[in-house]
Amino acid sequence: QVQLVESGGGVVQPGGSLRLSCETSGFTFHGYAMRWFRQAPGKEREFVAGIGNPAINTNYSESVKGRFTISRDNSRRTAYLQMDNLKPEDTAVYYCNARLQILDGREFTYWGQGTQVTVSS
Repeated sequence: QVQLVESGGGVVQPGGSLRLSCETSGFTFHGYAMRWFRQAPGKEREFVAGIGNPAINTNYSESVKGRFTISRDNSRRTAYLQMDNLKPEDTAVYYCNARLQILDGREFTYWGQGTQVTVSS
């Protein structure tokens, strides 16, 4: 059974930091790209950051570049999102995603249940 469990969300003041974790099971973690998305109230889900394997390829949305850092630990089957200098507009539910794209065109993707991040003074 595939599971992605996010943790580390909470309430933080502007300028503060949080570290999200995404613990996984049930699939070949090292073969998947890991991504973080977020969804604010009334808005569509948007891409935040992604990391391939090996973890030399990372990419970020322009809104978080320079403030957020994505990483992964294959031995722990876990992906992380370090979020620094948080802003009120970062408030959202953050979702972990695992994606495998195969050369024949098939794609496998899994989602976590999300963790709430609230940035407020």
